[in-house]
Amino acid sequence: MRNKISEVFGRKMILNTLLLSALALFAVSCEKDDSVTMAEAEASELEVNGPELKRGRAQAAPAPGDASIADIVVASATADEPEFTLLLAALEYTGLTGVFTGGEQYTVFAPTDEAFVNLVGLLSDDLDGDLLEEDGPFAAIDDLLGEGTVTKVLLYHVAEGRRAANSVVPPVRPRTITTLLGETFSVNSAGVITDIAGQDVSIVASNISASNGIIHVIDTVLLPLE
Repeated sequence: MRNKISEVFGRKMILNTLLLSALALFAVSCEKDDSVTMAEAEASELEVNGPELKRGRAQAAPAPGDASIADIVVASATADEPEFTLLLAALEYTGLTGVFTGGEQYTVFAPTDEAFVNLVGLLSDDLDGDLLEEDGPFAAIDDLLGEGTVTKVLLYHVAEGRRAANSVVPPVRPRTITTLLGETFSVNSAGVITDIAGQDVSIVASNISASNGIIHVIDTVLLPLE
């Protein structure tokens, strides 16, 4: 299994058409969702603080926001310049959206849409084309790598508690973050994450404050795969 995963992720191809279609589909579906209130839409306009990563100066926690993590993801997916459309699609596919609407505090390392496009691009040569067209990229990934793979990948992006940049990015030595999957990744003083797969992933924006946690934006999908 791990050998197959390593072989698949050893290829790098870009698949744009399918995921751009998925992005449009979910944007349309979200626009029809009356549960997205004006306050939630405003969450997409929250100031996104680029992580200040000079030694010992990663930003402290901002005050909790009014919108939940789920609200912010939905609002961003329907914004003029959407950022989390495919993250929303993945959460809806796995049924995990509801996890981020309650009172429990979480820290989410949220991949951009481009990060998901690049991930599926890596797998495009091996995905079942018919399944890809009929059920979308996440169903095709589960078919290729095993049922529940997408859920595991998403859980690898979430840690318990409200962790601002200053408790994620260390002043000197790398810091280990334990995720809801039970697996870990490390973060260095430059704000670069190293995951189990050996990828270096950058935190490109930090401290988006929600009522139930904090979002840090990353430029690559983290992989809990050796």
